[in-house]
Amino acid sequence: MMERIEKGEAKIAVIGLGYIGLPTAIMFANAGFQVTGYEIREEVVEEINSGKAHIVEPDIENLLREAIRRGNLRATSNPDDIRDMDVYIVCVQTPLNEDKSPDLGYLESAIKTVAGVMKRGSLVVIESTVPPLTTVKMASLIEKIRGFKAGEDFYMVHAPERVMPGRIFRELVYNSRIFGGITPESAELAERLYRSFVKGQTFKTSSTVSEVVKLMENTFRDVNIALANEFAYLAHQYGINVFEAIELANTHPRVRIHLPGIGVGGHCLPKDPHLLLWPAKDDFGLIRLAREVNDGMPLLAKDLLFSALKAVNLPPEKAVVAVLGLAYKGNSDDVRNSPALAFVDEIKDDVKEVRTYDPFVGGSCGTVEEALHGADAAVIATDHDAFRELNWEELGKLMRTRILVDGRHLIEKPPEGFVFRGIGRGEY
Repeated sequence: MMERIEKGEAKIAVIGLGYIGLPTAIMFANAGFQVTGYEIREEVVEEINSGKAHIVEPDIENLLREAIRRGNLRATSNPDDIRDMDVYIVCVQTPLNEDKSPDLGYLESAIKTVAGVMKRGSLVVIESTVPPLTTVKMASLIEKIRGFKAGEDFYMVHAPERVMPGRIFRELVYNSRIFGGITPESAELAERLYRSFVKGQTFKTSSTVSEVVKLMENTFRDVNIALANEFAYLAHQYGINVFEAIELANTHPRVRIHLPGIGVGGHCLPKDPHLLLWPAKDDFGLIRLAREVNDGMPLLAKDLLFSALKAVNLPPEKAVVAVLGLAYKGNSDDVRNSPALAFVDEIKDDVKEVRTYDPFVGGSCGTVEEALHGADAAVIATDHDAFRELNWEELGKLMRTRILVDGRHLIEKPPEGFVFRGIGRGEY
């Protein structure tokens, strides 16, 4: 196996062609490997094979077409097309159930598919973010289904993705990577494989350490964002601008405070703290409290909106509200766990009408002008660059009532003639 990897002759199957799987498949294909992407969504398979990407990411279609032109990448929904591969890379979602427990159904289904078609000596890599001890359990599942012995008849690794939408291809190359093997040999094989395009540092460890490291990284970020969001709540009590306070606090050489906002979204931060705690016998409250704080930020935005409506004596049930942005992150079409959607859910039954506009996602309106025409309030819920450049003096002429709520700190100076509210902008 090592020789086939070193020579670029290893045949690779990538299971799941979403936000991580498709870029990963493209990277290996353009590194010279023969790659087959397995995806159960037929329409996605057709798009990819025609050279079209179903996700928004800079340069993705150029890189996809190059991989197809070289004859190194094709997509399929037929599991027989990934039989007897040297490497299987699993990039499927691991969402939460309503009770915040992990839903590993997609992962288990993918592993069962792999177990049914893999050969002796295959390397199985899980890139999906999973609770601790999951990789070992998936290895046992393969042993049960296939009769192979983990570490002897096949190799198993957890190699978590560490990329950010909008910068995926650069970060796939230059970010450091961790390879957690169920055996040292497994980790070594995976490291050699990914070295075909990874230029960042690489580290080898056990699969459980790798799983915990990934979850710790995102939990660290989530907890620190929650602290910034609590500072925003306090700023409203004290009548100060929290962003000014944070900027000054960050001049301290050992302080680096995050920025508050309407909430935390994406496929990682709202989920990973729950995955980290799920198998634990005990936890001590901080991580769960941080999740509650961040989940509550759309409610703060709602309070600010209703405060502004009260200031102009407009009952919420008579108000038309335009929500600008649906994606969880600026310049992305990713709506997974988006706080913008949570905000819409919070207000939709309390106001007359909710209009939505997002230049990447779409919405109920096709343009920002359409969304604001006759509206009483505009709420910025996503930090798209396009929203930073809006001319509010002109847009205000379209509105029935000039209320502006900034949930993403895009407005440095409130526009003239508007009733303005902003998360953490306590002086207004």
